[in-house]
Amino acid sequence: MVYVLLAPGFEESEAIVPTDLLRQGGLETALVSLSGPTVTGGHNITVQADLELSQVDLDQAEMIVLPGGGVGVENLWNSEAVSQLIQEAAKRNIWLAALCAGPVLLARWGLLDGRKATSYPTRHDQLGKAEVLPQERAVADGKFVTGHACGSSFDFGLKLVEVLRGKEVADEINGRIFYYC
Repeated sequence: MVYVLLAPGFEESEAIVPTDLLRQGGLETALVSLSGPTVTGGHNITVQADLELSQVDLDQAEMIVLPGGGVGVENLWNSEAVSQLIQEAAKRNIWLAALCAGPVLLARWGLLDGRKATSYPTRHDQLGKAEVLPQERAVADGKFVTGHACGSSFDFGLKLVEVLRGKEVADEINGRIFYYC
């Protein structure tokens, strides 16, 4: 199971595009709210969640995804339950992925130290001891995937499919959706 965590103020395309691509890749993927059945993103698009945070089962988790959106990222950061979940997932060697402002969370928890990563350009200085690759749209290093910005949502989503199901599956989806960037 892939869990995509949604906090109020999340960047909608950074959650929906990767979720769509993961599902196209045959990965069971759940949109997870911090609480309640719906979550409203930073552009006032309300999304129906599949699960609430309390229902996340790390024993079933292949990956946890943290979309960006400045307000959404701060709401994730301010959740002790999210902090505990991510740190436990890291201990269990579960894939962790974050896009745009989201990688800042992984850096704050010290999870990107010594790893290659990317993020939204104005957040590069907040990636701690990571080796920042500013021109990369999506970077995988160890069990971590980071993405550049909202415009990289397709690159990021395809990279998630690649690390979980292989390049062949990601390439097949890419060819089907006619994404050539």
